[in-house]
Amino acid sequence: MTYKGKFRVWRGDAEGGDLQDYEVEVNEGEVVLDVIHRLQATQAPDMAVRWNCKAGKCGSCSAEINGMPKLMCMCRMNTFDEDEVVTVTPMRTFPVIRDLVTDVSYNYTKAREVKAFTPPADLKPGEYRMQQVDVERSQEFRKCIECFLCQNTCHVIRDHEENKESFSGPRFLMRIAELDMHPLDAADRQHQAQDDHGLGFCNITKCCTEVCPEHIKITDNALIPMKERVADRKYDPIVWLGNKIRRRA
Repeated sequence: MTYKGKFRVWRGDAEGGDLQDYEVEVNEGEVVLDVIHRLQATQAPDMAVRWNCKAGKCGSCSAEINGMPKLMCMCRMNTFDEDEVVTVTPMRTFPVIRDLVTDVSYNYTKAREVKAFTPPADLKPGEYRMQQVDVERSQEFRKCIECFLCQNTCHVIRDHEENKESFSGPRFLMRIAELDMHPLDAADRQHQAQDDHGLGFCNITKCCTEVCPEHIKITDNALIPMKERVADRKYDPIVWLGNKIRRRA
């Protein structure tokens, strides 16, 4: 089945732009990225769009479709009515380079700020030993494809540009939580999360979980447990007393 789909696509650059209307052929079984490619080929050869695998695994084609952060390659056209206008805009949280392409370098800066896996000093390479049960909890987070949709939808930085310097966002707080759960990681991840990466800014609205294309339970399985461990360390009276005794010793 083929029909003429109505698309409204944001065109412009860092200086500004607007939404432009197009009618483009849509075929059965296609996704939004297919239609954007056809639009490039037939009507707008200068349209900029970032993509790579078209299989939902590279995280490159992130955009906002009818206001919802999604991967264009995973958004099927049969989820829209034939007469519905499909609006495609760039991710709002990051600066626009051109058309649907945004500058996501903020995320790479935050990635570099996360301290790497730190094994105990007395263990040499080849001596790492752990049980599968000890790593199962954090394996879910390894599914992340770094599409940065969770970063885009997080209102802490989506609506407050000034927070970007002190808040790393759900993707990298999840990475810190993963390392904190690792049985052989010896770094103090809890202080890092709270003091260096802005864990306290997160108010667990679960918007990051809702847009994750890998269905990672970011809030429930990473951010909330990390917040609980930070709170225990800071406010638990027994932990407080133990810290006092150690400091006196």
